[in-house]
Amino acid sequence: MAVVNSTFFSDIEQGQLGQHYDLTTIMDAIPWNSDGLISAIAQDIHSKDVLMLAWINRDALLETLNTGQICYWSRSRQRLWRKGESSGHRQKLIEARLDCDGDSILFLVEQAGPACHTNRPNCFYLRLNKQHATILTQPII
Repeated sequence: MAVVNSTFFSDIEQGQLGQHYDLTTIMDAIPWNSDGLISAIAQDIHSKDVLMLAWINRDALLETLNTGQICYWSRSRQRLWRKGESSGHRQKLIEARLDCDGDSILFLVEQAGPACHTNRPNCFYLRLNKQHATILTQPII
């Protein structure tokens, strides 16, 4: 795992519109957690719906950027997880954005089929309030 340069993201806060940074420098500055992961959010490029949150490591991020297909790290399987590899419900990368302190990434995607393993359009189908939880969407059949 790379040594984190804690001032790197603070330094680029003053960057100018259109300024470029080397990808290796960025990857080395990301504050990967003790398992070598950061959170990844998938958002539908068209509807703007937040589809899911997962985890990504350096290898998954590089694969995603190189192939244009979203790849995550599966904590339960302890291996790379190419979204849709078994279901066919793939996520095509349109754009990747790293947040201001480098500990979360946003993938703007074109989603093929439902994003959730429950066959719902997204993973955020359970609304909570102080009294109960309510299912908001039906599975897509």
